Amino acid sequence: MSTSQHAFVAEQYGVRAKDYVTSAVHSSGADLDEIEAHLRGQATAHVLDLGCGGGHVSYRAAPHVASVVACDVTPDMLQVVAATAAERGLSNIQVRQAAAEQLPFADASFDAVLCRFSVHHWHNMEAGLREARRVLKPNHIAVFVDVVAPADPLLDTHLQTVELLRDVSHVRNYSAAEWVGALSRSGFRLEGITQRRLHMDFPVWIKRTRTPEAHAAAIRSLQCGAPASVREHFAITGEGSFDLETATFLLRAV
Repeated sequence: MSTSQHAFVAEQYGVRAKDYVTSAVHSSGADLDEIEAHLRGQATAHVLDLGCGGGHVSYRAAPHVASVVACDVTPDMLQVVAATAAERGLSNIQVRQAAAEQLPFADASFDAVLCRFSVHHWHNMEAGLREARRVLKPNHIAVFVDVVAPADPLLDTHLQTVELLRDVSHVRNYSAAEWVGALSRSGFRLEGITQRRLHMDFPVWIKRTRTPEAHAAAIRSLQCGAPASVREHFAITGEGSFDLETATFLLRAV
């Protein structure tokens, strides 16, 4: 991932940092509950929250483990995470700026690697996954959560288009099959997949990324003109709200 790409992503998300801390979609959910459940009883663990965004994984993990490193490419996001952790009395959270594809940590530094709604922004998915595996201790767990793309080409094209219109730093939502293949090649053993539906309220969804009005109008035009199969799959409502498919991948380093 180039320095210019780092700067582009950081620029896009720097002004949105506080929005991601307060976002209901990002601050709650059964996937966060699942992540927290895997960390209970690991009081001596050192954890990496990779692509931490608003820090919600870190806030959930911190009470159960020895330390959390919240890592992200966006300095403003990390400042907000550090401030929020301090406000909540979570003194075992540290922040570190880095891209997923080039982590500044030694091999086998962490007892768990956690990553939620970040990979679709990475310039090189498999390079980031290989780095995640490198810094994770052998036979220890990782949990990745992200939106997954439908296998059907028509549905996939619709999803990628509206995602890019909404957020120009979007790279790609990968299908479950693409995920499984990439994780295996990167040195992870898949132990479980939990699939969920995530409802996106259209006005909130575009406000969080400060989507330009012209892009929002283009998304609505695509939604209104989409075939019935697309509208049904994404459960698109009259005002543009819709559902996304997500997957939580429970992994172990091999």
